[in-house]
Amino acid sequence: MLAVVELGGNQFMVQKGDIIEVKKQDAEVGKKISVEALLVADAQGKEVKVGTPMVTGSKVEFKVLDQKKGLKVRVFKMKAKKRFMKNTGFRPSITQLEVTSIK
Repeated sequence: MLAVVELGGNQFMVQKGDIIEVKKQDAEVGKKISVEALLVADAQGKEVKVGTPMVTGSKVEFKVLDQKKGLKVRVFKMKAKKRFMKNTGFRPSITQLEVTSIK
């Protein structure tokens, strides 16, 4: 089974056993969270259910594996001909999830 879910403002295509990294979710490590799917299909793509906006009765369950920081993102600002340059950066907080079931 394949499913398309929306987490943290982004859409992900997932299958059972996949591990994805999303924007920080409010859940403790080891807990389970569930989300409704936007689209559900079988592995061959013959039977597809598309939601408006969610597929009714669908549920994708995730297990929270880790809460960590991602790779550093550089932000560089410059104004031409004004000798203004500013270089800053940050490390976004991310949540690592594992797909446990798709219904």
